[in-house]
Order: sequence, then structure tokens, then C-alpha cells
Amino acid sequence: MTTVVGVRFKKVSKMYYFNPNGLPLEKGMPVIIDTQAGTEYGVCVTGLFEVEDERIVPPLRKVLRIAGENDEKTLKAIAAKAEDAIVICRERVEKHGLDMKVVDVEYTFDGNKITFYFTSDGRVDFRELVKDLASVFRTRIELRQIGVRDEARMLGGLGVCGKQFCCSSFLDEFQPVSIKMAKEQNLSLNPTKISGTCGRLMCCLKYEQTAYEHLHSITPRVDSVVQTPHGQGTVTEVSLLRGNIKVRLDSAPDTPEKTLHRTEVKVLKPGRARAETRDEPLEES
Repeated sequence: MTTVVGVRFKKVSKMYYFNPNGLPLEKGMPVIIDTQAGTEYGVCVTGLFEVEDERIVPPLRKVLRIAGENDEKTLKAIAAKAEDAIVICRERVEKHGLDMKVVDVEYTFDGNKITFYFTSDGRVDFRELVKDLASVFRTRIELRQIGVRDEARMLGGLGVCGKQFCCSSFLDEFQPVSIKMAKEQNLSLNPTKISGTCGRLMCCLKYEQTAYEHLHSITPRVDSVVQTPHGQGTVTEVSLLRGNIKVRLDSAPDTPEKTLHRTEVKVLKPGRARAETRDEPLEES
């Protein structure tokens, strides 16, 4: 076991482990850290704790010190320089006629490197742009192409729910989302209704997927043959969230279906198709 502290470099980003270096670190403390990219400013999102050695990616870098007042001033100065840098970079991109959109810029805390993040539909030859920017800023320059999801995280905004994007408010890393999730949750497959502002499937499809998978596993599918208190019948409709199902009884096929709860029936033969789910309650028959 190794004693570590969890640190994030941005409000919403992945947490990394660092060697606390004997410092009395607590959650919420700003710290200066030695990273592969250079000296960086971060915030402790945990206190000291122990993890298994297998979970640590060597080398485990150190926390250099707890950030002080001068470090806070440096951070504000860097933020001001970043605002100017992104304007200059966009001007140079236009000058070179490159098909790219500059989204964000990031200075290392020690000022030895500037990273510009951009989006583009294809590959971009930005070698001349890098030389141009290096002559302006006189430091190491890196241009990093990102996807539309990362762009949405950096720029922020409001989703169709009216709340701030999940990716820019609390998601520390993106989870895989598939069209299968939308199907199992019986959502409209219209791309405009299940896609976020970034144009990709909404991250929130992942949140309830485990619950839906469980409900599908315990709820009879449409066309299942079931035994009910009223006799044997066939499932014709399912309200997945409420657990109600409609059953057409074999003994009375021409009468209205019986509405029962899934706990009242026993599956004799499962249906082949995935159960059709509904959001509205089924009417009692």
C-alpha cells in the first residue's frame, strides 16, 4: 500500500494520484505539483489515503508545496495571459488560412509551455503556425486536436434539460454511450432528441441504463406466455418502470386484456422481442 493524495488540475477533470511528500494535505487545499509537463497548480480533491501499489502508474510524482498567496497571483496572471494568447492564436490561424477552430489555451504554471486546443473536420498541417506562435510567445508550443465532446466540456453551456452540461459541471471523464441504451429505454431514435449540443449521444443515457437492464431482466417481454391468477395468457404490452403488464387471456381472447403487476405472473415461455416499454401507466381492465 502507498499513501497518496488525489489532485485535479481543473474543476472538472480526471483525478490523479501524487506523492504527498510528507505534507499535511487536506481536501480543498491548493498545491503546486511536479508533473511530466512541468510545474503545475492543482487542488486536492481528497485527503491522504492509501491505495494498492497496482493502481499506481509509476513514477509517482510529488507535491512540491502547498500553494501560497504568490502562487495565487501567478495563477491569475496566467489566466489573463491565456485570454490574450487565444486571441493571438485565432488571428494567426486566419492569417495562415487554416481550417481549424481554436477552442481553448492552457499555460503550464511555470510558463514553459503553452497548449492550444482546436477542432477540425480533418487533419491540419499547422507546422508553420507553430513556428509563428513560437516566435510570438518564445516558449514551447503544442497544438492538440480534440473532439466535439471535449469542446463542449471546455466551452460549457446549457443542455436541453436547462442545466449546465454534465461534462462541464461534474463528469470527470466520459462514459461510453450507445444507441442500444436509447432503444432499451424506449426513447425516440430521432438524433435531434437523443443528442447533446456536441452532436453526440447524450451522456445522461448512461445514468439509468443499469436500472433499465435490471427491469428488463425481471419483467416479462411482449409475446411472453405467462401464468396469471386468472389463467394462462400472452403479454401484449409492458409498462417497464411501473412494472405493469397487459395480458390477453387464452380463455377469453376477445375480452379486454387484464392489467397485472409483474410480480403476479409467472413466465412459462419468454417472448422473442424486447419488451415494449411505456412511460404512461396502463389502464386497469
